[in-house]
Amino acid sequence: MPFLERPGQPRLHYVIDDFTNPWERKPWLVLQHGYSRSGVFFKQWVPYLARHYRIIRPDIRGLGQSPLDFDPHAQISVEALLADVTAIFDMIGEPVHYVGESLGGILGVVLAATVPEKMRSLTMLASPLTIPKATQEAFACGYENWQVALKTLGSKGWSDRVNTATRFPPDADAELVRWYAEECGKSNVETLIALSRVACGVNVEPYLAKVQVPTLGLYPTAGTVTRFEEQKIRDGIKGIRVVNLPTPAHAIQVLMPAECATTTLHFCGLVDGVANHG
Repeated sequence: MPFLERPGQPRLHYVIDDFTNPWERKPWLVLQHGYSRSGVFFKQWVPYLARHYRIIRPDIRGLGQSPLDFDPHAQISVEALLADVTAIFDMIGEPVHYVGESLGGILGVVLAATVPEKMRSLTMLASPLTIPKATQEAFACGYENWQVALKTLGSKGWSDRVNTATRFPPDADAELVRWYAEECGKSNVETLIALSRVACGVNVEPYLAKVQVPTLGLYPTAGTVTRFEEQKIRDGIKGIRVVNLPTPAHAIQVLMPAECATTTLHFCGLVDGVANHG
C-alpha cells in the first residue's frame, strides 16, 4: 500500500487510479473525503474520471488506512490537516484539481485562498463553512454533545444514528446505508472525537472572498447540513458555479455518484480547455 512518509509526521495512505493514455500527461485530480470517511467513498467516481485524470484518493490522518501512529488528541488540528493536504500537493509536484467532500471542502476553501498556485480548481462537494449548531445537535444523537455520543455509541453506532438524521433519505438503498455505516464504523473513535472538537470551532467564511481559482459547488437542494450557508458560499466566492442535486440528503457523494462525477469531469475540462466525454 502506498504511503506518504514524512519525518516526525503521521503517515498518510493514498490510492492512485490512473487509466489515462500512457503517452499523455494528464492533470491530477485529488479526491479528499470528509469526516469519519475514507478514500473508499469515492470509489464509484473512479470509472467516470480516471480515463481523463490521474486520480489520487488520500485518507485523512488516522482515518481509512492512514495508520494511527500518533496521538489524535494532541496532533489533530486544522493546521495539521491543511499541512497534510499540502504535502499531498507537493508530492504530486504540479497544480491539481481538488475535490473536497464536506470537511474536505472546508479545507479546500482555505487551500484555494492561501496556496492557489498549487490548485487548478476547487470543487466543494456538500461542503459547509462551519458545523452549524443544528448539525452539532443532530450529531449529538440526543446525548450531551457530539463527543459524548461518539464515546457512548462507538463509531458504527454513531454512524447508524447520523445516517438516518442527515445523510440519507428514508427511501435510500438499505444496503448502501448499511455499507456506509460499516465503513464509517472502521474509524477509530478517538480520532473521530478529536476531529469533532476541531470541526466544532471551524469557520472558513473569511476565506471565501480570497478564493480566486475556478470553483464548482455540488450541493443537495435545501441540504440538511449545508442549507444554512449555501447562500454565503454563492455570494462569497466570485464566479462559483453551483449545481444543486434533487435531494436534501447530505451523502450526495454516494447517492448520486454519476451525476457528481460527470459534473466534476466537465467542469475540470472547462478549466483545462478540453472536452471531457465520460
